[in-house]
Amino acid sequence: MHNKLPTKYYFINKFDTNYIDKQDSQTVIIYRNYNLTAEKHLILKIKNYCKKRGNKFLLSNNIKLALSLNLDGAYIPSFNKSTKHRSYTFKKSFIIVGSAHNLKEMTIKKHQGVQAIFLSSVFKKKNYLGINKFKLLSLLTKKKIIALGGISSKNVRLLNLTNYYGIAGISFFE
Repeated sequence: MHNKLPTKYYFINKFDTNYIDKQDSQTVIIYRNYNLTAEKHLILKIKNYCKKRGNKFLLSNNIKLALSLNLDGAYIPSFNKSTKHRSYTFKKSFIIVGSAHNLKEMTIKKHQGVQAIFLSSVFKKKNYLGINKFKLLSLLTKKKIIALGGISSKNVRLLNLTNYYGIAGISFFE
């Protein structure tokens, strides 16, 4: 599996080049739209655009499709508890990341074989952890921890109090 993971992850739910163009090449784009069924032509369009810009591109909640379309990786949301993807064959650079809100979900993500855990929500009021609980939970795993939820330019410095590896979000990158 991939050793050097990116540190910035930006979630999109539609293909809008204006938002992707604002990101540097080190930012990973994650397509996450649970309202629509995954349309291959749209995913390929996003993949090609990201590749042209130098961004890695991950698909949410569909590892099999991500593999078949030769994407850079997949994101497993907290509600997905399946481990059937463990039987798939992955290329060495394929990235698998997943999100969790508590210790139980973190354990599930470890069993799913993710390389990094998006721990949320650090600052956002929904599923609120706060900086102290975030720090305590992040100390309970050897996996890389990505901070997610409510991160802004005003509170991002508070993350330096923790052992976070990277940042993920929507509004922080817009």
